[in-house]
Order: sequence, then C-alpha cells, then structure tokens
Amino acid sequence: MGAKGKPGGKSGGRGKGDAGRGVSRRTLLVGGAAAAVGVGLLARGDLAHMWWQVPGVDKPRKAGEVDFRGAEWVAAAAANWRRADRPADYAIDRVIIHVTQGSYQGTLKVFKDPWHGAAAHYVVRKDGHIAQMIRELDVAFHAGNREFNERSVGIEHEGFVDRPADFTDAMYASSARLTAGICRRYGIPVDRKHIIGHVEVPGTDHTDPGPHWDWDRYMKLVRRAYTERRAAKA
Repeated sequence: MGAKGKPGGKSGGRGKGDAGRGVSRRTLLVGGAAAAVGVGLLARGDLAHMWWQVPGVDKPRKAGEVDFRGAEWVAAAAANWRRADRPADYAIDRVIIHVTQGSYQGTLKVFKDPWHGAAAHYVVRKDGHIAQMIRELDVAFHAGNREFNERSVGIEHEGFVDRPADFTDAMYASSARLTAGICRRYGIPVDRKHIIGHVEVPGTDHTDPGPHWDWDRYMKLVRRAYTERRAAKA
C-alpha cells in the first residue's frame, strides 16, 4: 500500500484498479440507462455479469460473514470495491500478495475511507491475525489493473518492504493457510504463476512485497497447508 516509485506500493489509486472499460455496468443498467445506450453495445459476457445489478435483484448476503474461518470482519468502504458474483461471473485464478507500507490499524483505517479508492480482501497482522474487509465473491480494487482485480483475491501484510523483521513466522504461517484455503476453494494451482506479488501485475508501478519477502519459504508453507487440509478431508 506504500508510495509509488518506492519499494512497496499501495493497492491502486481511486478508480484506477477498475478503469478501462468506459461506461460502468451499473451506469448501463440502473435507471433504464441500458435502453438509452442500446443492449447491442453490451458484450454477452457483460450482460451475464450484471444480473445482480438489475433494479430489484440482489444477491443474498449475510452481514459480517467471512470466507476464511477465524478472520475478523472489518468492512471496507463500498467505494473501494465492486459487487460481483465470483466465480460465477469472473473466474478467480490468482492470489496477489501485498505489503501495506504501514501499520495494521492504519491500513484498516485507509481501506475504510471511501476517498482512498482502493482496498484488499484481507489484511494480515504481524502476529498472524487476519481481517477480511471484502468478500471474495466481490471485486476489490487492489491490483491497479481491472482484469487482475476481477480475477484475483488480494492479501495485504502489515509492515514495510525494507524491514525484513516485519515478516514474522506467525504472519507467514497465517497467510499461507489463508492462501491455501483460497486455492482450494477455486481450484487455483499452488505455484508462482498463480500466487504472485503486486509487482508482477501487468502495468503496475509498485514493487511490493519487495526483495525481503521469502517466496521459497512462503510457497513451501502454502503447499504444506494445502496438502494437510486435503489429507484431513480424505
């Protein structure tokens, strides 16, 4: 979530992560705008993605529900994410790792600010505690790339990219369990093509999680958590 042009990188500027298609889906449907624009201008896939935005239709939600057992629900501002029905409308095939470039509490405060225009699905504290701020079925503005926002789950980690001591054993272990659970839910391969850093998102100007994030260690922990859970269910 840190500053641009420096190690790290915030989770995308206001509107940046969801820009690039011109007129929004909600604009096209709500208030009869679809008739004005003409249905012929909409791609078939866009129409399939918009069913829940038709006036009077709403996907059932349970307030405070989390996707990862043990996570604390802390709602991000509605301006920092977009309602969706993933993976029915957008397939989820990536987990994106971020570093907050700040404190846990400071990150929650920023993601609850509607003027920030960005937020991740999860924030992991140094002691391993996890806050979920956006449901996985919804699109979080965290990657600075609309396509990658739509196809990914974003995880922020408390700390600074130039302070390796911030990446604690508890943080690695907790985050690995979280990522393994996401991979199981959506059939995501546990490899570095599908579990990536913010720096690897096309077009990004951020470099988190930075050179001190131990990818070898992290991926071993994710694979172990993934395998152990599968063995427990067998």
